[in-house]
Amino acid sequence: MLSKSLGEFVAWFWQKFKFAAAISPDSKRAQLFGEFGKGSIILFPFTTIFNEKYIQIGENTMIGEHVALSAGMMPGQKCLTSPVVRIGDRCLIGRGSGIVGHLSIDIGNDVWTGHHVYITDQSHGYEDVEKPISLQSQPERPVSIGDGSWLGHGVVVLPGARIGRNVAVGANSVVTSELPDFCVAVGSPAKVIRQYSPDSGWSAKKHF
Repeated sequence: MLSKSLGEFVAWFWQKFKFAAAISPDSKRAQLFGEFGKGSIILFPFTTIFNEKYIQIGENTMIGEHVALSAGMMPGQKCLTSPVVRIGDRCLIGRGSGIVGHLSIDIGNDVWTGHHVYITDQSHGYEDVEKPISLQSQPERPVSIGDGSWLGHGVVVLPGARIGRNVAVGANSVVTSELPDFCVAVGSPAKVIRQYSPDSGWSAKKHF
């Protein structure tokens, strides 16, 4: 009985602690962000958050636990663009996800993701076989995700990806290029398997 009561107390305390440690509009940490909209929250514990002044978060957005959210390579870095990362209104970023921006990551309104999604606008050069990849060029290309889109569990969004409005991306897909509005895409690299048009409605896409 004592053990059960102690467990219930620990669970209650941990929930209270996590809520108190979350980043919300009235917390001191939120003041570091370029923008932090009312009703938004970054749940605790978070993995990595730095260079907040280059990050903008809209209103009523929830960012899950264990998320990495950063601009640039290291804390204190001066970025060339601002904002580097923008997340719109009423978004939901799933637990364990990572959004790592260097140039421009623009996430529209009402974008939801599953857990463990990774979004980045920087890649790594590998052309010089005599040099470690970590010391080669790190090309950057803007990334955008349109309003109302959904990214399933484990989706990876790579530099240069442009995801349209109301796009559903299947679990564990890798987005490397452009996905048009109102489509369903899956695979690595992600390809459109269904597309909506006002004239013909939904239609399946065949890939050979």
